[in-house]
Amino acid sequence: MERPDVDKITGLSPVISIEQKTTNKNPRSTVGTITEIYDFMRLMYARIGEAYSYNTGKRMVKWSEEEIVNNIFERFNNKKISLLAPLVRGRKGHYRELFEEIRKKGFVKVRVDGEIKDITPKMQVDRYKIHDIEVVVDRLKVSDEFRTRLSQSVQQTLKMGKDLMFVNVEGETKVTSYSKQLMCEDTGLSYEEPSPNSFTFNSPYGACPTCKGLGTMFKVNMEAVIPDESLSISDGGIAPLGGEREAYVYRSVQEIAKKNKISLSTPINKLQPKQLNILLYGNEDGEEIEIDFENSKWDANAPYEGIVNMLKRWFNSGYSESLRDWAEQYMQLMPCTTCNGARLKKKSLVFD
Repeated sequence: MERPDVDKITGLSPVISIEQKTTNKNPRSTVGTITEIYDFMRLMYARIGEAYSYNTGKRMVKWSEEEIVNNIFERFNNKKISLLAPLVRGRKGHYRELFEEIRKKGFVKVRVDGEIKDITPKMQVDRYKIHDIEVVVDRLKVSDEFRTRLSQSVQQTLKMGKDLMFVNVEGETKVTSYSKQLMCEDTGLSYEEPSPNSFTFNSPYGACPTCKGLGTMFKVNMEAVIPDESLSISDGGIAPLGGEREAYVYRSVQEIAKKNKISLSTPINKLQPKQLNILLYGNEDGEEIEIDFENSKWDANAPYEGIVNMLKRWFNSGYSESLRDWAEQYMQLMPCTTCNGARLKKKSLVFD
């Protein structure tokens, strides 16, 4: 369209044009993502949002390079550390040219996806996988004799990492972030410079790690597992065991009950709590065992995991669709206990 033949227009409200499109049912789709309004919202939070510490609730402050050096001395005194400058964060590619450029600058080590490697000629990574790449600017011991060197290295690391750097203690996998933009003055907590990806639940940099950005999780419904506590296990008090007495699951319960002197003919409400916990959770404490259900495989020789963990494994595994549908009747959809349904990481939720 041609521009209107006017010099100035006043009194009109801003208008957002939304493209009309067909949609598919997806748990990751919301009104904001479908209409693409969410893209503008996360961009706004990344550019003008104010960050607060989730430890103290105080507004984050900006530190100078000298203050960062002082904090490193306070937290890592007499420890051997590596100063890392992030170059690639959450992007795909082989990065052969990047490695060659780093090597020509005189650097000999990089940290690729959490693993420190020597830079070699024609080095590259899998172009179809998402990578995090940091160059190791310096490796030294935090002591007064190396204070000048540390100060110079911090300055160079921040410059290469565009005001962001990581500190990695030798022998540990965890890294500590330092930014010239966002730091908690009281606790030393540091946030990485926010980007639009930090505020989307469809990115690993913004999504809650517990629910993977869905905001909800399936949990075992104990009322469905034990519908009537007055019944014994032999009479069907634990519903998932069913009535098939020759099935492997029921025979496993028989064996574990015999080993721990638990009567299967006693009403469930008459059993001791630790006895019931052994049957349900595989231990006396009543705590669910942490299992990587996505990669777990059934092992006949594995320790007894408990009925609750069996249900979770069957529900999350890809053994068969019918088995998953059967286990689903004992599950219930609940808000994520980590993000309370907000879908985002803790650091992303403290921006205002």
